[in-house]
Amino acid sequence: MPIILAIETSSELASCALLLGTTVPGATVSSRESGGVRTHSQSVLPMVQDLLREAGITLAQVEAIAFGAGPGSFTGVRTACGVAQGLAFGAGLPVVPLVTLEAMAEACRARSGACEVLAVLDARMGEVYWAQYRYAGGAWQAVLAPALSSPEAVQPAPADGLAACGNGFVAYPEAFAGKAFAQDADMSIVPHARDMAQLGAAALAAGQGVPAAQAQPLYLRNKVAFTSAERQVINAEKADAKAARAQK
Repeated sequence: MPIILAIETSSELASCALLLGTTVPGATVSSRESGGVRTHSQSVLPMVQDLLREAGITLAQVEAIAFGAGPGSFTGVRTACGVAQGLAFGAGLPVVPLVTLEAMAEACRARSGACEVLAVLDARMGEVYWAQYRYAGGAWQAVLAPALSSPEAVQPAPADGLAACGNGFVAYPEAFAGKAFAQDADMSIVPHARDMAQLGAAALAAGQGVPAAQAQPLYLRNKVAFTSAERQVINAEKADAKAARAQK
């Protein structure tokens, strides 16, 4: 029975989870969460300690540490990666980097039973992270790999029973208005360690664990800082795009 510790801080919600067992009946997943991006670095370790204490185990008894590698907040994915590395180094454990959008797809499947999922995460700056997944043979397969684009550019591949999820639909309602795939989207789903823990167990069994030194965040946005002139251009483009949407 694997014991997986999961850490996720890629969005405004920080969460940690502890999986005791597997996804078969009898397994348990305990989790903690904390809101507010600015508090992620302070809240993760106390949540981890609380979960281990509640389970009556030590970090040395954990089999692997899964973490949300991205895409997501630049600072957030670095926080999860750094904490996972630090804990794994100290306990001599492997880490399991996981894609946040796949975890969202897993959450969507758990709620709705959907095996075809479009996950859309708010990337700020007028953009979204998104990917399309298919669940088959007990694992997720990427139909469309994680990408960064304007919300207007999100275009899923044709799929029967496609479900959509993510806070990207909340952030840019005008961009998704009238699109069939967005009509029944579960807008409450964001990356969560609870789903990371489930995916982490399967990934570890598939040999996807790596040494702590090899843990790396997944960045889709190459540049996260802009000059004042660049910000003026970006803001002007966003204003033009918003005006154009309002005229439709």
